[in-house]
Amino acid sequence: MGERVEGKVAVVVGAGSIGQGIGNGKAAAIVYAREGARVLAVDYNLEAAEETRDLIEGEGGNCIAFRADVSKPIDCRGVIEKCVGTFGKIDILHNNVAIGEVVGIAETSEEGWERTLNVNLRSIFLLCKYAIPHMVKQGGGSIVNISSIASIRYPGFAHFAYSVSKGGVDALTREIALEYASKGVRVNAILPGFINTPRIMSKLTHIYGEKVDDMIKTRDSLCPTGGMGEPWDVAYAALFLASDEAKYITGVTLLVDGGLSLKVGTTAKASR
Repeated sequence: MGERVEGKVAVVVGAGSIGQGIGNGKAAAIVYAREGARVLAVDYNLEAAEETRDLIEGEGGNCIAFRADVSKPIDCRGVIEKCVGTFGKIDILHNNVAIGEVVGIAETSEEGWERTLNVNLRSIFLLCKYAIPHMVKQGGGSIVNISSIASIRYPGFAHFAYSVSKGGVDALTREIALEYASKGVRVNAILPGFINTPRIMSKLTHIYGEKVDDMIKTRDSLCPTGGMGEPWDVAYAALFLASDEAKYITGVTLLVDGGLSLKVGTTAKASR
């Protein structure tokens, strides 16, 4: 156990995993707890949040599981109220939740567009809106928004609403960072590339079935490092940005992609 965020309170939104294994949000919650933070693990699926809580408590950490549907404004407010009401403060807000259909603009329904923007972008706006007054009052805080390489690069396949929403996350991050820099609130974003998560494996299995292993090998081969990243890679980047080690860093969009964004020519079939 470490001390990099000792005594801090962290809210991790999207702290559960889809299926077995460790996803980005679960890894972040575990890492924050291992480094001394008390954690509010938030997820739409309460059982998934409870699984994260159990892992943290099994290591001697402090965590509370909380269910919220962040597509609903009242639930976003409820997350922050639960955190402050339980722990008395909020030092770290980690926004990890996201959804997205693999379709282009013509195939994107109005309902799909609105839901994707509500979950991926509006939720971050609202969670930040409700958390920041508490952070300002207590003298500061750190917000880490999980964006995507898709916010700055075509991912190799149609991911229209998702990519647009992540571009919005980057802009939101910059705007809030500048507005609140003088008040001690830092806001940064992480842009993951190909990360081997339960959600990605579930999606690839659904699309490719028995050929999923071949697609995993293809995705690995596209990464300059020779393989996809792990959720821990994203989590430790978030830990740095959330900690006082990054006290002079705000408004950054940090790529965690193994150099993937430096390449061109990624094919749709290989990256989907």
